[in-house]
Amino acid sequence: MDNASPQSMMEPALSEAAAFVERTLDTLLPQPSGPESRVLEAMRYAALGGGKRLRGFLVLQSGRVFGVDRRAAGRVAAAIECVHAYSLVHDDLPAMDNDDMRRGKPSTHKAFDEATAILAGDALLTLAFGLIASPECHGDPFVRCELVSRLALAAGHAGMVGGQMMDIAFEGQEPPLPEITRLQRMKTAALFMFSCEAGAIMGKASAPLRTAIATYGQELGLAFQIADDLLDAEGDPALMGKAAQKDASKGKSTVVSVMGAERARSQAEALAHQALRHLDLFDEKADLLRAAAEFVVARRA
Repeated sequence: MDNASPQSMMEPALSEAAAFVERTLDTLLPQPSGPESRVLEAMRYAALGGGKRLRGFLVLQSGRVFGVDRRAAGRVAAAIECVHAYSLVHDDLPAMDNDDMRRGKPSTHKAFDEATAILAGDALLTLAFGLIASPECHGDPFVRCELVSRLALAAGHAGMVGGQMMDIAFEGQEPPLPEITRLQRMKTAALFMFSCEAGAIMGKASAPLRTAIATYGQELGLAFQIADDLLDAEGDPALMGKAAQKDASKGKSTVVSVMGAERARSQAEALAHQALRHLDLFDEKADLLRAAAEFVVARRA
């Protein structure tokens, strides 16, 4: 990687990727019409017009490393952002985290209603699998099946949903650090891992290269979650577009609450460096992935 700072490399790259993913989503999300138009409006409200699109960025960059057509990778990036948007819609519901604001605007259930928000989340998750199962994503049906299988693993009971359940089960408790790490590996890192592995799957990479970039994604996701917990504890709500100190108010244990802010920050940095080592097999096409590993622990929003 050249002498440019991760921040200076990442900001324009993230902005460009976010704009590309936004345009792709705008094209692929259905336009509201008919008696079901309210749920379509809610889907678009939840998925468009906000967020760093970091998961989509990782799909695009891993695709670049393995020579994947950008339009095809864009469909997978849109799919992962639909899954992420669905998770936020459901996470904000009164039965879950009960948050009124998301990305600086009212949460979907506040802008619409709870029933519509639930259905919009369901529809976004379903749409994600439709996007990656389409021949427009990849000409090889075996590749498409592998993408579907890996996304299902990352998003379901063994991944994000299972992690969310652990998060709820641990409220008001003090689980040991290994259990908190397992929760975060499932709840957050699983989708990061898929986002990075997707390019290798689409590019039909060798097993060592696929393992390396997937493991990079897992370590990156764990570092990202610790940084997110630090922001929750110390960040500016105006910059984050949501309430701060939510975890403490709900009695949730995090790496930050167990280790303290300074040790947790050191742990996030160590994970970022571990992630970087997994990219040693790759050339300069992976430089933005290298910058991302340093960017996630230095971000302020």
